[in-house]
Amino acid sequence: MNLKKGDKVIVIAGHDKGKSGVIQKVIPESNRVVVENVNVRKKHQKPTQANPEGSIVEVYAPIDASNVMLEDPKTKKPVRIGHKVVKGKKVRVTVGKNASGSTL
Repeated sequence: MNLKKGDKVIVIAGHDKGKSGVIQKVIPESNRVVVENVNVRKKHQKPTQANPEGSIVEVYAPIDASNVMLEDPKTKKPVRIGHKVVKGKKVRVTVGKNASGSTL
């Protein structure tokens, strides 16, 4: 998986298509990511002694990593990711027709 926590991504498929956000959590075992303000679900909390009335909270649910693409920092469009070796270190770079060729 080429995505990392803190990457800015754009959703390319699903009911949140077109939205963008920052990756909050990466789950490589199931190839899923949690993106802020994307796939928001409502969870009902039972009443407890600390919160006697209970509540409804919004939770970010994970989406499949194949439904998001990295956002190019210069063009603000979704791009694919490639790898190059620069000064002995492997770095991620943007590739494709929308790419600016910058490192991420």
